[in-house]
Amino acid sequence: MHKPRLNCDMGESFGAWTMGMDEAVMPYVDCANIACGFHASDPSIMRRTVALAVNHDVMIGAHPAYPDLVGFGRRSMNCSGQEVEDMLLYQLGALEAICRAEGATLSYVKPHGALYNDMMRQPALLRAVMRAVAAFDASLPLMLLARRDNREAQSLAAEQGIHLWFEAFADRGYDADGYLLPRSQPGAVHPDAEQILAQALTFARGEPLAASDGSDLYLQADSLCVHGDNAESVAVVAHIRAAMDAL
Repeated sequence: MHKPRLNCDMGESFGAWTMGMDEAVMPYVDCANIACGFHASDPSIMRRTVALAVNHDVMIGAHPAYPDLVGFGRRSMNCSGQEVEDMLLYQLGALEAICRAEGATLSYVKPHGALYNDMMRQPALLRAVMRAVAAFDASLPLMLLARRDNREAQSLAAEQGIHLWFEAFADRGYDADGYLLPRSQPGAVHPDAEQILAQALTFARGEPLAASDGSDLYLQADSLCVHGDNAESVAVVAHIRAAMDAL
């Protein structure tokens, strides 16, 4: 049995707008994916979230995205590989500076939203993301989607000399290849707390998940993504933490 680390998107408030419940969720997770200012957050929010992670001994990951504050980073952009590489370096550098100020260090990189989904389907884009990580700090693992077949991603990572952490999602539906179902499709996001908890434990036990076509989907996950953007989600995160600790 493999117990994946729990990770959660954090620091996604911006100015006067509040997103997520970081203070309530942070005690239950192992890894905080902190927004770097392109899809959400600002310098003050970033620093406050880094300090919160440090207080709870939580690993800090950079959560870079397309420059899309209005769309929360969920809209694909026609960016070249060079542009993607440059924008990642910019965001990683910003968060690293704040980490230094708080006596912390970056532990990994996990792209956000449309950039995350696009890189999983476009090898050239994934290679650009990997180049950025390798240029910044090749010791930082890149977190990306665990699929039925991860050999292509593993080959690209070996080419760039970086490490990978594969992740699964407790509250999302999957197709037969292990891709997340688009949010516009039925079953893409699980609304039921018991279903989310059951799926989290399925991953932790190494058991198969039912894909959208009914086939068995085995995913080997180093990390499990949970969300904490409302009170019900926070309760689910706490239950997942307790259940996984009891395994």
